Amino acid sequence: MVAQRETVVLVHGLYVHGLWMQLLEYWLEEAGYQTVNYSYPSITRSPAENAEDLHTMLERLDTSVVHFLAHSMGGLVVRHLFHHYPKQRPGRVVTMGTPHQGSYAARIMHNTGMGYFVGRGLEDGLLGDAPIWDASRQLGSIAGTLNVGLCLLFPGMPEPSDGMIAVVETQLPGMSDHICLPVSHMQMLVDPAAVTQACAFFATGRFRHPSHQR
Repeated sequence: MVAQRETVVLVHGLYVHGLWMQLLEYWLEEAGYQTVNYSYPSITRSPAENAEDLHTMLERLDTSVVHFLAHSMGGLVVRHLFHHYPKQRPGRVVTMGTPHQGSYAARIMHNTGMGYFVGRGLEDGLLGDAPIWDASRQLGSIAGTLNVGLCLLFPGMPEPSDGMIAVVETQLPGMSDHICLPVSHMQMLVDPAAVTQACAFFATGRFRHPSHQR
C-alpha cells in the first residue's frame, strides 16, 4: 500500500474512451492509489491540444504526487504535456504499447491516403515526431509481444509486436526502463501483470524483470 496522496492519471489511446481504462483504474485503487481517468477526443484534436486540456485538469488536482499510466497514443499526449508544461508535480510515467518511435501502421495509412482513419493523431505524434523526452522524469515503457490485431492488415510490420505496435516502436531515448509482456495491444488494458509492473515502476523507477532478463 502507498499513501493516498499519490495519484495516478490514466490516459487512454486512439479510438477509445476512458471507460476502457476502468479495470486498470480499479486495480490501481486496490493498490492504494487515488486515480483520475482522463478521457479526450483522440481523432478530432491533436495530441498537443489534448495535452493542454490535460494540463488544465491537473492544475485542479489536490495531490502532491502525480504518476501517469498511458496506453498507446495516450503516451504521446503525456510527452506533449511534459514538453509544453514541464513544471508538473513529482511522479513517474508508465506507457503501455505507446509508439514512441512512430507507428508503422499509421505511416502506411498516411502514405496511402487513409490518414483520416487516425485523424489529427498524426500531428506531432503517430508519425514519430512527438517531442523528445528529456529524461528529467522517469519513464518506463511496456511493450506487448502477442501478435494479434491489425498487423494482418499491414504486412511488413517489424516483429515482435503486440499486433498493432512493434516492440522497437515502444523504445524511447531517455526512458528509465523497458519490459516486454506476452500480451496484445488491447489486452494490456485487462492484464493484471501490466498493472503490477506499472505499480512497481511507480514505487521504484524499475520494472520487475525476470532474472534471465537482467
